[in-house]
Parts: sequence; structure tokens; C-alpha cells
Amino acid sequence: MAAAGSVYEPLPRPCAFSPRSRDLLAISGVDGRIQVWDTRVAALRREYVPSAHLSATCTCLAWAPARGIQEAHQKKRRKSEAVDNDDPYDILTIGTATGDILLYSTVKGELQSKLVSHHRKVNCVRWHQDNGCLYSCSQDKHIVEWNTQTYKVKCKWKGDSVGVSSLCLSPDGKMLLSAGRTIKLWDLQTKEVTRQFTGHSTLVTSLMFMPIRAAADSRSPPETTGLYFLSGSIHDRLISVWQVRTEMKQKSAVLTFTLTASPVSIDLAPSDSKEEPMKLAVVCRDGQMHVFEHVLNGSHKKPLAPTCTVQIATSGGDGDSTPKPVSILSAGFCPDKQSMVLYYGSSMQPLFEKLVLKTDEPHMCLIRDVKKTLTLRKEMTVTKVKTPVVKAADTKVLMPGIPGHSATVTAMTVNSETQEGKRKPGDQEDTIEDRLGAMDIALPKPPTKTILPRADHFSVLLLQGLESCDSNILNKVFLINNETEIKRTVAKLPVHCVVPLVNEITKRLQGHPNGAMFMVRWVKAALVHHAPYLSALPDLGAQLGSLYQFLEMRVKAMQKLSRLNGKLYLLITQIGAFQMAQRTSMQSSKQAKLVYEEESSEDEEPNKEHNASDDNWEEEDEEAEEKEEESEKEEESEGSNEDSEEEMDVDKVNSDVDPGNESEEE
Repeated sequence: MAAAGSVYEPLPRPCAFSPRSRDLLAISGVDGRIQVWDTRVAALRREYVPSAHLSATCTCLAWAPARGIQEAHQKKRRKSEAVDNDDPYDILTIGTATGDILLYSTVKGELQSKLVSHHRKVNCVRWHQDNGCLYSCSQDKHIVEWNTQTYKVKCKWKGDSVGVSSLCLSPDGKMLLSAGRTIKLWDLQTKEVTRQFTGHSTLVTSLMFMPIRAAADSRSPPETTGLYFLSGSIHDRLISVWQVRTEMKQKSAVLTFTLTASPVSIDLAPSDSKEEPMKLAVVCRDGQMHVFEHVLNGSHKKPLAPTCTVQIATSGGDGDSTPKPVSILSAGFCPDKQSMVLYYGSSMQPLFEKLVLKTDEPHMCLIRDVKKTLTLRKEMTVTKVKTPVVKAADTKVLMPGIPGHSATVTAMTVNSETQEGKRKPGDQEDTIEDRLGAMDIALPKPPTKTILPRADHFSVLLLQGLESCDSNILNKVFLINNETEIKRTVAKLPVHCVVPLVNEITKRLQGHPNGAMFMVRWVKAALVHHAPYLSALPDLGAQLGSLYQFLEMRVKAMQKLSRLNGKLYLLITQIGAFQMAQRTSMQSSKQAKLVYEEESSEDEEPNKEHNASDDNWEEEDEEAEEKEEESEKEEESEGSNEDSEEEMDVDKVNSDVDPGNESEEE
């Protein structure tokens, strides 16, 4: 995104510097035109207007190697082309949203060839430095190797289970890196995967090899001295560095560089030896450029901060004392490795500057008067701007002409009578009414009943909130719980606000989990009501990629959470049953298992009565004393009787013990 940091700003337009010299820059504008600028003098060299062969949106750009493509049949060229023949880079490769790959000749200013094999958006194109082959990857999950001599498919294979987003060729031309769900290293001869690298959670948009050249006195081959590559993702604020080795397969990145925002453009100045530090320039989505200097000598645990940060701002003129930031869109190292070419401003009015790096300064802020520079440029005349003439019947419109999206320009048929420019004598000038009638404009009929728009309607508030990025208005609208009202509000929303609405909902879905329950209804209503419009957008995957990744992550996590929920439910039920068993055992241990009760005796009843009658205690004491005396007398009389009884008992015992004596006496 641009420096303003708005979530509704489109992605940066594709651009490509010419290799090595950085003298040319190809830019794809928002209106579909492709411009080739000379960065040395900031002059427009070529401009191509969309026509039948360029009716789809440009998704990627790449320059062919110097003299990489030779024509099959050499023809005599015009003398006017002899001047442009000195340009070594004359082929510009253009990938489109429909899957076609176009080869433009910057010398002739015309389409040289059209390569058709992909059926979905082309994400990246790369040229082989030696054999002149072209490699392309698409959202249809395939990688294609093209023969640029015959313009036919040389080899096609499936690169990943999802769309392949980026490609990169090794310096020796024997290996190919592809980024999809994972980063894969391919052997170009066998078309087999030799290694895989995982570490990014979002779409990988940048891949680049970082070779370390061997010293002059080194006897080891170049491929064994060290080979690294870097990768950047669309939502990661870092650049990961990986080491390519066959003997030691390290799974994680050996080095990371920290950024202030996600990377947009990356350029590298490789080192000539192991002791010399390499230089890396990364342009971030917030409009700043970070320069890193580091010696690649193994892994590094802590992320590295930039050595120098470059930022451009206005001078704050026209009565405004506050400087405003200007976005840096791309940058490239010059052959001397000490200076860089900066491309900043916008794709409609690009500005270029050659900057000498000062790595001893940690922060560089360049103050530039952008308006004055653009005013001086308007005075320059643009030469050699070629517009292909195409018949209107051959033009094919692939995108709706809605504000915010690029649409094709249909070719206008010019009447031969209007080319004369002068009226013949005697002809009468047509009136304004006749001219309007000839234009055949169908004026809308006035409505029978004027209905004024309501300012408090939810669709009007939602439109105002999306255009002004006002979070307070959006929060009030998103508090609606009625599903019927949500559908009515989304249905009345203009189609060019559907993508900003979905992006705003996606940002809120990633917030608090309770708020996601309300946002799901809005997502459903937007996708159902505006499905035809969304399906007509060729860059829908890039615009709604964050929503798709978020939903895919939640769906995958749902299965794991359901399993975890079942396990937790079993554990909680077992713990509850165990606690209940302990409670019942403790209660049973406190209570007696058996209780024995003794029967009450009759002797206790007088005592109870005695205790009850406490008023006559004196009389009872006297009666008790009399009873004691009587009992003593009875005991004495019983004692005498007991003595006689004992004697009688002794005789009886003796008679029982000795029966033999009794017989003798008899």
C-alpha cells in the first residue's frame, strides 16, 4: 500500500527495471496503459494503449535478457529503427489476469507474440539467462516452460496444490524456486523437487537468489562456496534468508531482516567474496526504503535491523508548513553498487532520482518539491508514442467499467468526412438539437414522484463510512443484528464499495472473537448479493486473499477444537464423577453403620418420678431413713437364718459327695 496506509488503497502497480544498468523502467498504469520511461532523463520512451491483445489487467512485468530472442526470419529494418537498435533490452514480457503472456517489442512498438497456456491469472514470469527459455507460474497451480523460438509450451507441470505466486532461477540456471503453500526447489532437468522450505504463513511474493562469488585464488567450484536465497511475504514484516545445501538440510531460516511494513520491491547487490558484505534494498508498503549490509557467514539468531532508512517528503509549501510523505514505489542498484535509482510518486506521474547511499547515516529524509518537478516535465514533448489501431469488432472487454477498476478502451471508428477538418462552402452548421439527436442519447424520464434520499439510512451511512474511513460510523452500522436489515443494506450498496466492505469486515473478523459473531452475517450478505460482480473481477484472489486465508485457518482449527472439546468433556465428566464418589465416601464414614439401643428398665421410672417431685424432698428423706432401719433389722434376722441354712446345705453336700459311706452305714 501507499504511504497513507489506508486499507482501501490498491496494491502497487507492476513495474520492472531493466537489468544491470537500470536505465529503463516499465510501469503498468491504473488505466491499463504500459509506459517505458528513461530513468536517466525522466522521459517517456514508449506508451502502449490497451487494445484487443491487451484487454486484461497487467499482473506482472519482466525484461528479456539482452538479445535473448532472435527473430526466425530476419528482415530488413527501416532506417528509423536503426536508432533504436542500440537498445539491448527490446522485449518486454507482460503477464495478464486472463492467463495470456504478451511479448512486446520496445523497438517496433508492437506485439511480437502471444503465449496461451494458463487459464487463470499469471503471477510471475522469469527468463533463463543462457538458453532464452521463459518460465511462468499462474493461479491455476501450474508452472510452464516456454520455447521462445517456436512460442510453444516446452514443458508444463503442477507446481503446488494452490496457486504458484513467485518464481526465481538460480545463477547457474540448473535450479528453479517456486513459492506456493511452501517454497520448493526444483531440478530443471528432471522437474523433481529436491528440497522444501516452510516458514511463511501468508502468500510469498518475493524470491531472489543471493550468490556468493568465490575469490580469484579459490580452487573450489562456485556452486559449493555458498548459495542463499531470500523470500518475502505479503503480510510479513520481515525478509527470511535460506541456505541451499545438499549435505546439511536446515529447516528454518538462517537469517531474518526486520521491516516496518510488508515488502513491495527487493533488489540485491551481491558480494564478490565471502568477506565483502552484500547490500539489500527493500521498499516497504509504507513508502520507506530500508538498506541492509551483512556478511553471509552462517546462521544468525536475532533479526537484523536496517543499516540505513530512506524516506522522501515534500517541502511543505503552499502555506502548509507540515511536510507530507511521498511513497517510494521501487528502487534498483546501479552497476557501481554505491548508488541507486529511486522511483517514487505515482504510476500516472512517476519521478526518478539517482541517490548515492550513505550507510553511515541511519536515517535519510529527502525533501523534494514534487509539484515543481511535475510542472517542468509537462513542458517537455513526448515523442514516439505509438497507439496500435485495432478494429472495434476485435476488441473484447473483460472487466466492467466501474470506478476504481481499469477497463478496456474500445476503438472508435472515425468517419472519413470528419477528417477533413473544414466545412465546405455553402454547408449549414448543425444546430445543438441536431447534434444531440445524432448522438442518440437516451435521456432518463423524470420520476413521477420525487423521493429524497434519507441521510439516516444504513446504506447511506455505510457508504459514507467506507469512503471517509470513519470507524465511528462503521461501528454504528455494524451493530445491526437484524438479518433482514443487513441484507437490505448490503443490497443497496454500490458495487465499487463491495471490496472495501469485505476488507473492512475481514479486519474486524481478526479482532475480538465476540465481534466476529456479528461480522459473519455481513460477510454472508456481501458474498451472496454481489457474487456476480465479485466473480467478474480478475484480481479477486489478491483482493480477498486475507479473507480466504482467515476462513481457511478457522475451518482447519475447527476440527482440532472439536477434538479438544470432546477430550476436555470426557476429562471434566470423569473428574466430576471422582469428586462425587469422594464426597459420598466421606459422608458415609461420618455416620455409624449400625446403632444399638438398650431397653429402658422399670427401676429407672421411680428415679424419674423422684426427680419430677422435688417439692416433697424432706418427707422422702425421712421415709428413706425408716426403710433403711427396717432393712437393717431384716438383714440381721436373715443372717441367723442363713447360718442354719448353711449347715443344712453342708450336710446335703456331704451326702451328695460320699455316697459310699451311706451304704456302709446301712
